[in-house]
Amino acid sequence: MAHHQILVIGGGSAGLTVAAMLRNKPNPPGVTIIDPSEKHYYQPIWTLVGAGVFPKEVSERMEEDYIPSGAEWIKDSVASFDPDNNSVTLAGGASHTYDVLVVTAGIQINWDQIPGLKESVGKAGTGVCSNYSYDTVESTFENIRNLKQGTAIFTHPSTPIKCGGAPIKITYLASDHWRRNGVAANIKKKFIKGGPGIFAVKKYADSLSKVADRYDIERVWKTDLVALRPDKKEAVFRHMETGEERVESYDMIHVTPPMSAPDFIKKSPLAVDSGWVEVDKETTQHTRYANVFALGDCSNLPTSKTGAAIRKQAPTTAENIMAFLSGSALPKHYDGYTSCPLVTGYGSLILAEFDYNKQPMESFPFNQAEERYSMYALKAYGLPKMYWHGMLRGREF
Repeated sequence: MAHHQILVIGGGSAGLTVAAMLRNKPNPPGVTIIDPSEKHYYQPIWTLVGAGVFPKEVSERMEEDYIPSGAEWIKDSVASFDPDNNSVTLAGGASHTYDVLVVTAGIQINWDQIPGLKESVGKAGTGVCSNYSYDTVESTFENIRNLKQGTAIFTHPSTPIKCGGAPIKITYLASDHWRRNGVAANIKKKFIKGGPGIFAVKKYADSLSKVADRYDIERVWKTDLVALRPDKKEAVFRHMETGEERVESYDMIHVTPPMSAPDFIKKSPLAVDSGWVEVDKETTQHTRYANVFALGDCSNLPTSKTGAAIRKQAPTTAENIMAFLSGSALPKHYDGYTSCPLVTGYGSLILAEFDYNKQPMESFPFNQAEERYSMYALKAYGLPKMYWHGMLRGREF
């Protein structure tokens, strides 16, 4: 049974960033990353891939190129946790023990939770597309480009999702594409969301509602997609409060699938009833197991599940782990900061930044609730460079 000083579960944005920050310390601890993936994806760019701005290949890199210097990489997945014995069992059968466990396993996309979705998404002629997979993201623009008239539906489930603004962003981009190509008046655009409104922060919600009005997008709240009938091009929706079901016909439907914590976390002692890893929202330390930390999408930190949130969570976690190893009090506190670059069209963006209390925490000396090209350029060209060359290398901004 191999023993590790720090065992990081997951080599996504959170895992690699924390691992790199730990390895960058003056006297770096031993770090081992467990992740089965050969490839690493910069998923925030998939919104623009789905809108035809970039080819999907710009989002892909080799995982091995971003394993921090001096860190060990075990190419396997986790089967179970035994935090009472500081042990993890892998799918391959091996057990590993640790001094500190860092859980950064991301989010699970439940394609099969919607009957009819898995077999139709991304397939030619079905009208069903999604930006939430490398394999299907290019089908979104195929559908947008080919639609000249009819009904286009965009869904947003009631579950937590990665990048909560992504479903409305592709709605805006599609609407802008149709406007620029003179067919917008022939297309009925519907945004159907399981939640109660367009965005959780009023300042940005007001601006986003004006954009939706400009594109003539019909909005339906508290309504979840529950099934697809691809042969008939029908979608079944259920109202979250009344339970009433309705059938909507579509020519194109962009589906944001329901998501959850990974199954191996849900069934573990680390999880709360919701399935996410239970941590203190300020320190990212587990509330019951002092030598366990979690951040990113798999944690129950009550903020949006975004890369920008991880960018602020990671330094907190890394500093607190070093303090824990030395027996000191945990010095760093995370305030819930997250950011959502809300693309409102080709060349325009509203940059939402806010904290746990849904109060704006803006970085720039102007009103970020206004649409700007500069913020669009930041998302399209600046943030990817910051991600690959800064964040994943453990550099703070």
